[in-house]
Amino acid sequence: MQVRGKLSIEDLRSQVEEEAIETVIVAFTDHYGRLVGKRFDAEFFLESAAEDGIHGCDYLLTTDMEMEPIPGYKFANWELGYGDFHLVPDLNSLRAADWLDKTALVLCDVQNEKTHKWVDVAPRSILRKQLEAADQSGYACFAASELEYYLFENNYRQAFDQHYQDLKPVGWYLEDYHILQGSRTEPFNAAARRHLKNSGVPVENSKGEWGLGQHELNVRYAEILEMADRHTVYKQCLKEVADRMGLSVTFMAKFHEDRAGSSCHIHISLWKDGENAFSGDQTYGPVQGSEVFKWFLGGWIKHAPDIMPFYAPTVNSYKRYVDGSWAPTRLAWSYDNRTAGFRVVGKGKSLRIECRIPGADCNPYLAFAASLACGLDGIQNKIEPPAIFEGDVYAAKNLPSVPKSLGEATERFSKSEFAKSAFGEAVVEHYTHHFTQEMNAYNKAVTDWERKRYFERI
Repeated sequence: MQVRGKLSIEDLRSQVEEEAIETVIVAFTDHYGRLVGKRFDAEFFLESAAEDGIHGCDYLLTTDMEMEPIPGYKFANWELGYGDFHLVPDLNSLRAADWLDKTALVLCDVQNEKTHKWVDVAPRSILRKQLEAADQSGYACFAASELEYYLFENNYRQAFDQHYQDLKPVGWYLEDYHILQGSRTEPFNAAARRHLKNSGVPVENSKGEWGLGQHELNVRYAEILEMADRHTVYKQCLKEVADRMGLSVTFMAKFHEDRAGSSCHIHISLWKDGENAFSGDQTYGPVQGSEVFKWFLGGWIKHAPDIMPFYAPTVNSYKRYVDGSWAPTRLAWSYDNRTAGFRVVGKGKSLRIECRIPGADCNPYLAFAASLACGLDGIQNKIEPPAIFEGDVYAAKNLPSVPKSLGEATERFSKSEFAKSAFGEAVVEHYTHHFTQEMNAYNKAVTDWERKRYFERI
């Protein structure tokens, strides 16, 4: 069944002939999950780029947030001359970009210019490697990510000019599930739902969340690579819709110390021979599941601290982990319990595991790859999960905590034998350097907090 907004190459050709599409965005995600790439004349894309791919400078996988090339990467550097890599459009990802005028979008795999193998350190390649491992074990993987965001009346330029201070949220009281306050932001959220639906990202619902101006918009689950693509398109769409409407939206994990954080809850289930491989008749507390379910959960929990930077990739990410804030602070699993880092939900064919640790700032390809790698290792090594926890996980001080900072998480990631085995030593080294540079940039910065605290009274 064709998903509305997804395009075959024949669909695109027809719409180009009808002048309904004039531009094709050809892009991939960098470390941060941002789309980078080029805009092509649609006719030229069909004549050349669709089949042959395009070229891009390999420095794009060595830059910081400001697009400065950072020294110290082995993958690409000044000594190697910052050459090209090959961007190969995945035509399965071709879709209308409904929020833009006469535009389509296709996501790319990044390949080595000479060998035409996937570039190991590219986020989509890292997820593809885990998909290959799942396929070799006979499993298909389905996933969903639930993203939260804050919406402001200020546009992005105003927010920048105000140094992101004193921004005006679209709501003035906590609107969690409230329809009245949600109606006031419906011009934006309705437009986002409509554009996503018409861009190959089926939408389920949207709702107010537990923060001033905070919302959640949920899209339908899919095979895990497709879901990562949907997640990427979702964020791009919402930012650009907000920009056009004179608003701004942020996916920061913790926008303000007094506000709820924004999460990316990840749901995963494995399937085999058309059946949910998590479904079974063994009893784990109130859960009826299979040994595959048990071991996947065990591996996911055990290895979560080793891959934490793929869930929480910025300095800001760790400020979200506050007791009683709806963000998990400890490693435990429970059934339908939102205080736990791992919340098991559903039953039978809908049985799945929800990991509540990632923030809205995660790169979906990295977060999904990490989740799948942990679970598959659990199955391979028959890792037992801890006993099910019942009650308030926030109050259980004896349980292991999530890492407290990007520095702590990066240190563990860099030394993790599991991470090196799952992703390869080159990937671990590359991303250790990336996360370390992110910390260094923060440590050099002078913040408003410091000026407010020390300017007069120190």
